[in-house]
Formats: sequence, structure tokens, C-alpha cells
Amino acid sequence: MTSLTLLSLLTSSEKRKGILFLLDEKPRTLPEIKEHFDVRSPEILPRLKEMEAAKMIIKQDGLYSLAPLGRVAAMYYKPLLDTLDAIESNERFWGEHDLSAIPDELLYRIQELKGCKVITETEYSMESHREFWENVKRSKSFKGVTSVFIPSYPKMFLELAQKGVEVSIIVTESIYKKIQEEYAYELNEGLKYKNASMHVLTIPVRLSFSITELFFSLSMFIPGGPYDHQNDLEGFDYTAVKWGEALFKYYLENSIEVPKAEMISEFAAYKHKRAVVEPSCV
Repeated sequence: MTSLTLLSLLTSSEKRKGILFLLDEKPRTLPEIKEHFDVRSPEILPRLKEMEAAKMIIKQDGLYSLAPLGRVAAMYYKPLLDTLDAIESNERFWGEHDLSAIPDELLYRIQELKGCKVITETEYSMESHREFWENVKRSKSFKGVTSVFIPSYPKMFLELAQKGVEVSIIVTESIYKKIQEEYAYELNEGLKYKNASMHVLTIPVRLSFSITELFFSLSMFIPGGPYDHQNDLEGFDYTAVKWGEALFKYYLENSIEVPKAEMISEFAAYKHKRAVVEPSCV
């Protein structure tokens, strides 16, 4: 059987695809397979025989199970379907935003976001994400990366720290400078708490996202254009949260931690020292 025929075998029939994934869970009898698909023998037996002929499944002692080739096919076919499902379920979001800020290793794991949905705010306001704020209030931990400044964030940082929430924020250098200049009280007070930390990015970024133990929320930029404040991708399942944590770890590894309150002046001096270009040798 040629590879093209084998590909057609799996992609041209929902029943054959379903049998592959069903038997990947465990071997089944014919009655169990019929019950699962709610069909009669004449409807399922031809599909089983086709898969047997292709060496995808075997029948032994009344049990159908995956053959070695079937196990290999299931191993690689399901992630492909999950990836396509993740892209197609939020096709406009992925197609209309700049994905360059997502490292390749996480872009290749996009299937982990297949359970996410796009939340659209029609009101033109960065402060209008009511559902987002409600989810934050219910969380015991909060991690965030942002490349846009939202005035309510410094206050949120302090309030979460005071509540005992494990809060870690990563911001761009320009945002950190603005917080220093206009929200020094919130910054200094928040950093007094052991459960709170802030980091400054050492690489450019064109996205913003948040993760708690409950949910993951991602906002992105239009390619070559502005930040899209109206459309967020949100997920509440385990895989979405873990994907978000991996993205946060990537940016954490590319940032500098802001020292606690009494060390902020030293941190500013250190950053100034980094910015000084040493004269070249003559």
C-alpha cells in the first residue's frame, strides 16, 4: 500500500479515524466498537477489514487492537489533528496577529491551545476586560508579561501583593521607567512583599499575556500595526495554563529582576552602567 493510499485511508473516513483513536486507548471487541459508534455490523465491519488489510489493526482472540504501524500512525496523526483544530478554531486570531513574539518551540505546541476561545470587547477601552479582572480576583497566583502600559496595572500589582497572591510581572524597560516616574509608591510598596516580584525585559516583545492557576489570557499586536486591545485568546484548561507558563518562563529567562524596595536606586545605577558604551581601543 502506498503512502498516499495510507494517508487517504485515515483522512477520507471519520469512522476509520475514530477506530484508530479508539483502539489507541485499548483493544476492543466488535460489540464494544459497534456500541461506541452506535452502528450495526454492516456499517463498521468493512472499515475494520480495510484497516486490517492496511496492517493498521489486528484481530486476535476476538479483540481488535492497533498493529505496530497503527500505533505509529496514532502517535503522529492525533497531534496533527489537534494542531489543525487549534488553528482552525481561532483562525482569525492567529491569522490576523503578529506571531513573531512566540518562540518556535511553543508555536510548534499550539495544539495545546485548542480549547481556547477569543473574547472580544467591543468597547474601545483597555480597562474594559471585565471577565479578565473577575478571573484575576479569584486566583491565588498571577504571572504576566506586558509590552503595553495600562494605568490600573501598578495598583493591581500592589493589591495582589497585599492579598498574599504570588505575583510576578515582566515589563519592558520603557514601561518600568514610566512606573518608576508615576507609580513609585505602588512599586515600592508592592516589592516589600516576598510574594511579589517584577522583572524588566532585555529583549523586544510584541504581546501581553497573563497566567494564573485558573486561566491563560493572550493579547497580541496587528502585523506591522498597533496592539489589539479588543481581542484576547483565553483558555481555562490545564494544557493552556501550562503553555502560558512555558511562555512566561521564556521571557523570565530574558529579563532582569528588579531588586526589593531598598535596592531600587542601586538597580537604577546598575542599568545606567550597562547602558554606558566603553570606548574602543585605539
